[in-house]
Amino acid sequence: MDIRKIKQLIDLLAKTDVVEIEVKEGEHSLRVSRRTSGDLVGVSGYHPVGHYVAATEAAPIANSTPHPSDKHYIRSPMVGTMYAAASPEAQPFVIIGKRINVGDVLCIIEAMKMFNEIEADKAGTVVEILVGNGEPVEYDQPLFVVEE
Repeated sequence: MDIRKIKQLIDLLAKTDVVEIEVKEGEHSLRVSRRTSGDLVGVSGYHPVGHYVAATEAAPIANSTPHPSDKHYIRSPMVGTMYAAASPEAQPFVIIGKRINVGDVLCIIEAMKMFNEIEADKAGTVVEILVGNGEPVEYDQPLFVVEE
């Protein structure tokens, strides 16, 4: 699909009340959606899914209130789909309470059919997992909360 067509779809969303557009062109398909103010909800807890699924709802964004300094938020470096394990049968990379070191793989984010390992940028203990397996994530969205 041509990048100009994608830009036109994004512009169309911005200029109208349309919330989501899905286009299929041959083997390619593209879904462009925007969040409404009602979609901005904080999420906590981990909800494992038995297999990889495509989420149909917009990804919630964590509350943007200031965070205590003893907590470190590991954020998504890209837009994509978060997977907690390397395969549907595998154990998750991390669970709440697990001690992690810098460089440990915490999850995988699939973006444009590429699987990207997300590594810890700080050592500590995982105290919260903010995104469930198979859920879409946005750029800079908090994924994990780590305490020293």
